[in-house]
Amino acid sequence: MDTHPDSRTVAVFGAGYIGLVTGACLAELGHRVVVRDIVPAKVEALTRGEVPFHEPGLGELILRNAGRLTFTLDPVTALAGAEVAYVCVDTPPGPAGDADLSRVWSVVKELRTAPDLKAVVVKSTVPVGTGDRIREALDRAGLAHVGYASNPEFTAEGKAVGDFLAPDRIVVGTFEADTADLVAALHQGVDGPVVRMDVRSAELTKLAANAMLATRISFANEISGLCEATGADVEQVMGAVGMDPRIGPGFLRAGLGWGGSCFPKDSIALKQLASDTGLHLQLLGAVIEVNNLQPRRALQRLKDELGGFAGRRVALLGMAFKAGTDDMRQAPGTVVTSRLLAEGAKVTCWDPLARVGAAETEVWSAATRYDTVLETVAEADAAIVLTEWPQLLDVAWEAAAGQMRSAVLFDGRNLLDPARMREAGFTYLSVGRA
Repeated sequence: MDTHPDSRTVAVFGAGYIGLVTGACLAELGHRVVVRDIVPAKVEALTRGEVPFHEPGLGELILRNAGRLTFTLDPVTALAGAEVAYVCVDTPPGPAGDADLSRVWSVVKELRTAPDLKAVVVKSTVPVGTGDRIREALDRAGLAHVGYASNPEFTAEGKAVGDFLAPDRIVVGTFEADTADLVAALHQGVDGPVVRMDVRSAELTKLAANAMLATRISFANEISGLCEATGADVEQVMGAVGMDPRIGPGFLRAGLGWGGSCFPKDSIALKQLASDTGLHLQLLGAVIEVNNLQPRRALQRLKDELGGFAGRRVALLGMAFKAGTDDMRQAPGTVVTSRLLAEGAKVTCWDPLARVGAAETEVWSAATRYDTVLETVAEADAAIVLTEWPQLLDVAWEAAAGQMRSAVLFDGRNLLDPARMREAGFTYLSVGRA
């Protein structure tokens, strides 16, 4: 990509999914970028050109822009000459459900060492009103001349690079027009419209967008239960529903529910935000409840088929919360594994990429992981498809059925063809299909 006609020096705080994608894509656009993180091993790996997680195309982007993209542990080094500072740190739920903004405030304190700073851009997901508080803190720190922008991210894991460089929209919420102009100019070369608004509206847009997507998924899952009760087929029903241009087909696939780093956290954050203002978002509460029940409802159907889980061997196919990523955060499979183990089952598992983080280790350490699907299902009483990995379409299912003690398969993603699986010898169960 050509050099940006108005190249800036940019500091990016946080080398997670959003920070790395933001830094690499801004470098691709021609800006000089320094990414700062607090984990030495991560910074060392990135300096060697090694990406600490799986995201298609990101590693190539980092290597291609090595001349414009560097990594550091030192905030002073990151801010040296920086005209714009991006805040891309994690904001996990606290004990009461509110977003933990401690990492955000740590970055804000460090901005005092940035003599050339013109704007602070927050991409981290924060509660509505956070921008006002940061604006006040910047003013108190003698940085009244530094603009503030809320620029929430709408990137999906597995296609984050494409989502940044060709987005549906670039939301920019500011207190002043010249800061909006600066952020818009940073994105010159990006194929997507810039939507300007006030800071609070930008903060709420991110939470509302993810809540809407989660609502669509939970609605499809509600309909899947009704399909099972009536003999209808959820794939046909939601396929036809999604053809209505007023509705559209996106996020209407029934399955085991939503997970990942955004939907669960943002839904809880939005619900908590409403509670803090004296409101009760009844619809969102139901959306979350449906999602929590979905994997448990699927397990009950499988339990009924097997006559119980005690002493049974169950093979889990897929561990990451969706295909195309190694992310295990809030994956429905963690709930499934926990329930199976609690009811006395022995669990085997397979996934081509999944990284079991500290939060998931206690559950998944009791499961035996194998390198191939056939090894995973050997001597199993049942198998469950947890992740829609395309590799599962090419499995020799006849051979798999022959290796299992009882060829029962629950397709939690409606990935496989029911007729083909029955021909292969399986008792085939799925979500919302007869």
